[in-house]
Amino acid sequence: MADRYHHGISLTEVSNAPRIIATVATAVIGLVATAPAAAADAFPLNRPVLVRDLDTAIVAAGAGGTLAEALSAIAATVRAPVVVVRVAPGADAAATQAAIIGADVNGQRTGLQALLSAEAVTGVKPRIIATPGLENADVTAALAEVAEKLRAMSYAKALGDDIAAVEAYAAGFTSRALMLLWPDVTVRRVDGSTVPSFAAAHAVAMRARIDQEQGWHKTLSNVPLPGITAGNGVVGITRDVTFDIQDPDCDANVLNAANVTTLVRINGELRFWGSRTTAADKNFAFESATRTAHILADTIAAGLVWAIDKPLIPSLARDIVEQCNEKFRAMTRAGEIYGAVAVFDAARNPVDQLRAGILTIGYRYTPIPPLERLNLIQEISDEFLANFADLVSA
Repeated sequence: MADRYHHGISLTEVSNAPRIIATVATAVIGLVATAPAAAADAFPLNRPVLVRDLDTAIVAAGAGGTLAEALSAIAATVRAPVVVVRVAPGADAAATQAAIIGADVNGQRTGLQALLSAEAVTGVKPRIIATPGLENADVTAALAEVAEKLRAMSYAKALGDDIAAVEAYAAGFTSRALMLLWPDVTVRRVDGSTVPSFAAAHAVAMRARIDQEQGWHKTLSNVPLPGITAGNGVVGITRDVTFDIQDPDCDANVLNAANVTTLVRINGELRFWGSRTTAADKNFAFESATRTAHILADTIAAGLVWAIDKPLIPSLARDIVEQCNEKFRAMTRAGEIYGAVAVFDAARNPVDQLRAGILTIGYRYTPIPPLERLNLIQEISDEFLANFADLVSA
């Protein structure tokens, strides 16, 4: 219809709020576990299942296997989404290992590989993953590989009966997406009994809780585990680990030097102690560096989906760069990174690539490391006796 005649000013109000890049959800746990007596409708084999009601899920997991115990450890620490993939134990250790590691058969993923389909199936993406109680070297290597694909962090028990064996075991891993833990913990049940419990289950729970309360940029280390409330409270560890914060030769320090996180007691409270991954690349020696890389990558990518298939004109490139830099400024103000900057570099965007619909934007960032070592200098001096006589007179 033609516009009506109007000798004056016509105003049209348009609501056009600026696009804001939101940080991806990080406190999402992923578990691969066994539960032979689980309710099949609640936990179908090899299918990702989103658990939000942990108490109901513990009952549905049934007795036996690893699932109920892992969920109980999580429930005692945090309320967070948990994606569960239940696998069936095999006839022997090799068959069980194969079931845990999983495969992709005719488009159907099983075991650990099913976590790669979790977002499509459940709507959430696991960022903190583990196979509590099912670890061996091959399973843990597969766990780390899946974690890297998900841009998640994985947590697994280091195997060995003593520190020397654990050091040797840890030397076989080089993944930035893996944190090794030793030993397991002990928990107090509601009936008063004390039993071992999977360190990895408590680690993923604490990781999710720290994400919620302090942020993903804070490492797992040196945060008190929750005390005993309604059972399943951590009361100890399954091996003796000596700890003296000033002694570089104590067991805890030796383990940390071997890229193994342990547990120590400080002021009566048990804490995970250690911030290192198994990375060969020292840029990702710390858990926080790996998580920063993963979370930045997914946050920026997800936040720029709107730009795909828009006309590739100069203003689009400017908008992308500015939105990235606005998010980086917000993350810097929040203390999540030291800083970051996105730039359009003409040299990376030749005419033939632009003609092909390809735009390249680069960004640099600096993650925040944890304070792993504090050097204090203690010096004896007579200077505070110099005015002794004046102080007496006063």
